[in-house]
Amino acid sequence: MKKLSVLLLGGIMAGALLLAGCGPSAHIQKDKTADFTQYKTFAWSMMDDGKIKRSAGNSLVEQQIKEAVNKELVKQGWREVKRRPDVLLNYDVLVERSTQKQHDPVYSNSFTRTFYNPYRRRFYSVYYPSQLLGYDNYEVPVKEGTITISMTDNNTDKLVWQGWTTNEIDSKNFTEKEVQSSVKAIFRKFDVAKQ
Repeated sequence: MKKLSVLLLGGIMAGALLLAGCGPSAHIQKDKTADFTQYKTFAWSMMDDGKIKRSAGNSLVEQQIKEAVNKELVKQGWREVKRRPDVLLNYDVLVERSTQKQHDPVYSNSFTRTFYNPYRRRFYSVYYPSQLLGYDNYEVPVKEGTITISMTDNNTDKLVWQGWTTNEIDSKNFTEKEVQSSVKAIFRKFDVAKQ
């Protein structure tokens, strides 16, 4: 029974690692002189006299990004404040068209040939299986979305941390699921950056 539970636990852990590896890959940059133990509060920065210049179509995406980032920072023990935050947060979203290379295998058709053996006076069938002939290479148009999260020290106005991820998306805007998976991927590397 003990072996079965160990095998089951190992299978669950392997499945979790496989699922974690399926998400988008994230990249970070950090100011090496920044002391992240001093930062505990944050606020979202406003631009152009308190008005964020973004199109109305992105307001849902903006709300989803802010909620996802706030959730990740609260997990880290941070809190959002209205006055004198330690860091100011900002985000950027870029959706662009790109192409992705595809490689599909090409196989020959399988067939059967019939031969006559005059010595035995019989017909024989020989089966020839399909064989790999090569690959059909082509490009498919895709949309790639990049989410970038930036942290600026409120006292020095110096960028101290930036994380971003690029992911293939299905439409011209990010879905809520795509936003959450991208933000989670970015903040998985946040612990590494703090050290």
